[in-house]
Amino acid sequence: MDTIFGVENFLNEIIWKRASTVKGNAGQGSKMFGPNTDTILFYGKSHQYKFTPIFQPYSEDYLKKFYKYTESDGRRYRLISMIGPGGAAKGNPQYEVMGVTRYWRYSEKRMNEMIEQGLVIQTKPGNVPVRKQYLDEGKGVAIQSLWDDIEALGPSAAERLGYPTQKPQELLERIVSACSDQGDWVLDPFCGCGTAIAAAEKLGRKWIGIDITHLSISLQKYRLRDSYNLLAGEQYDVVGEPVSIQSAHELAKEDRFQFQWWSLSLLQAKPLGASESNKRGKKGKDRGIDGVINFIESANGKPNKVVIQVKSGHVKSGDIRDLRGTVERENAAIGVFVTLEEPSKDMVTEAVSAGYFTSEAWGRDYPRIQILTIEDILGGKQIDMPPQYGTFKQAQRVKKDIGKQDSLFD
Repeated sequence: MDTIFGVENFLNEIIWKRASTVKGNAGQGSKMFGPNTDTILFYGKSHQYKFTPIFQPYSEDYLKKFYKYTESDGRRYRLISMIGPGGAAKGNPQYEVMGVTRYWRYSEKRMNEMIEQGLVIQTKPGNVPVRKQYLDEGKGVAIQSLWDDIEALGPSAAERLGYPTQKPQELLERIVSACSDQGDWVLDPFCGCGTAIAAAEKLGRKWIGIDITHLSISLQKYRLRDSYNLLAGEQYDVVGEPVSIQSAHELAKEDRFQFQWWSLSLLQAKPLGASESNKRGKKGKDRGIDGVINFIESANGKPNKVVIQVKSGHVKSGDIRDLRGTVERENAAIGVFVTLEEPSKDMVTEAVSAGYFTSEAWGRDYPRIQILTIEDILGGKQIDMPPQYGTFKQAQRVKKDIGKQDSLFD
């Protein structure tokens, strides 16, 4: 970080206490202190950086300890020192107030004004005068470099999307709020599931997110759609995704797993076993399933699913027979075969012979095995299926009063 941003631009090391307890503690035989904190490094772009202090409400213990006094009208206040720190060396004026001479932090004129307003009191003769500070005039307690008030996302948190390194949006909102103003640009070059982007959008900032995997990009698109009703190609642009058959072939040639995740994102399907190891280019056993889409089939809320297999090349009729067997084994409603190549007549015949899935809830039949080419999908064709209710866990809808995302060069 020092090499990238410059040693002279380092401002703070912030410690985020993300949990009170962690797995592998002493009770389970651990021989080290449990890691329950993350470190946030705070740099400025230059010496002319933006910073807005963040305040928390006073705790009840804090109020009892410091705001001990109450006026007849009910206003609570505390007594604070008026002595100028550093004395004459810091340019503080010296004069007498209520029989006490000190170096004060206020000019004599300002001191007299506060005395007239009843803000300066002497608790008893000879004591150093102090000033009243009212509770209703305070902003709260300024947050320092230890952040222990934001919990990491729990397994059942409503905000959780299923991404392994997801951070609480509250954490990113604090960072964005402290370091930028509305209309400023926020850049997240490793944006994962898009928490920084979501925070920036909510707070009225413009944003740029970058990630190397199409799994992350698809997660961000779902999140922006579900939370803010923003659609790719309308309110914002995605740069680098295939937009033609030629670029799809290039992606398949470069990385077949990325091609697979991109293809699934076009259908709003969840990749099977989308773990951190998968995102790094490794792949475990998928039992013939690359992705899944869930939907509600009956009035009693019973879930059903569509299973999807993606192939970038060398397709044959045997692939359709295998998919048909997978659908039966998984007790799925529909199987979808996504192919970069055109299917053969034998493949189409094999798919048709699988028959139909009859939906009682929707009162119609759907082909049990469907073949979609990438060219079909880029042209707008989608799976013929009952309405879906979830792929990745749906992001919460966020209410905001900010306008839409501008383009990069506006």
